[in-house]
Amino acid sequence: MKRLLYLILGLLAFAACQKQATEEPAYIVQVSLGGWHSPDYSADAIIARIDSVHQMIPVKKVIIGWSLDKDIYRQVGDYLHEKGIRMLLWLPVFAETEEVCDNTPAVDLWGNIPANYDLAAGEGFRFNCPSDPMNAAHVVTIYDDHFSDCGFDGVFLDRIRTQSFVSGVGGVLNCGCPLCTERFAAEGVDLEAVRKAWEEKGDDFLSVSGYTPETGFTFTDPLATRFFEAKGHIVSGAVAAIADSLRSRGLEIGMDLYAPFMAPFVGQDYAILSQHADFIKPMLYRMTFAPAGMGFEYDLLRKAVPGATGYPDFRMDLDFLSSQLKAMEPYPCAKYPGIEINYREGVAPTSPAYVRESLDEVMRHHFDGAVLSWNIMEAPDSHIQALSR
Repeated sequence: MKRLLYLILGLLAFAACQKQATEEPAYIVQVSLGGWHSPDYSADAIIARIDSVHQMIPVKKVIIGWSLDKDIYRQVGDYLHEKGIRMLLWLPVFAETEEVCDNTPAVDLWGNIPANYDLAAGEGFRFNCPSDPMNAAHVVTIYDDHFSDCGFDGVFLDRIRTQSFVSGVGGVLNCGCPLCTERFAAEGVDLEAVRKAWEEKGDDFLSVSGYTPETGFTFTDPLATRFFEAKGHIVSGAVAAIADSLRSRGLEIGMDLYAPFMAPFVGQDYAILSQHADFIKPMLYRMTFAPAGMGFEYDLLRKAVPGATGYPDFRMDLDFLSSQLKAMEPYPCAKYPGIEINYREGVAPTSPAYVRESLDEVMRHHFDGAVLSWNIMEAPDSHIQALSR
């Protein structure tokens, strides 16, 4: 009987391994055109690049934006649709829209606009108030006015958060404008009490007593817990409304998210967002030393509140990647973790081996595939070939 049981268990394990080995990842690639004006690439260059990449790996969707040049999208879209590839507009929401519409900026609890982080032209990471209905309306209007006739199958929502610890504590203790103050009050949180608690306790206000991938950080101060829960409801609720409005136009919705362990600090509530997205792309960047890089953002947190206690010494290794993938499992939409395949010395010192091991870990969790970040036009061929089976 024992031999029969062992044989059955062995066959089941073999079948599981075979299934995993034959699973073919679906890839989503990103094409960054730069800012709103003067696109960095021509339609011919984009088509040629995607064609060469598609010969190496199966491309399911292309996220492209956010130049206002309609001809690029129309030409690229014709090519993609002939290949059975979906085209999604890369659309920023709470940042980067200042050049095309008026916005109300987000402010911290002291009424100050958090400092910007200028990584590249067209990416200032300047954030706007998530509660102002006009800010949300402008995002939808941008799509309607500039992109609705370009052949897009969907929209990929980026910058759907507040500022992070890039701007210090004020980056996450926001938005504190009068409108957001009312929204927080409706959630049972008095922002004046939060401000006073920070001024009285300092860094200790953000101390934690533990962390698990399933529940995140446990703050020692109940007011800090309530603040970040309310912030997640406010920011993510605003994103959900924008997503629903765009979906009513027949569009697929993708969302750019922080890794689960850092998402609450910037107002991203996975439970809310995943119900309004067709797929999410958590940015699980272990080798990115810039905004959204997991280690980069965590280091900024600890530098911003050096007196806060309880924060573990995370290593950005495969075990930590696995913990973040596990934290994503309960949510209902499709999941395409973001893996950086670009190489930039000092910013993203990636390698083919790094890309391959990251994808293998994603597929061990049986997700749908991965988003290859963040610009396929500049990704080394060696990194892409490392993904070819």
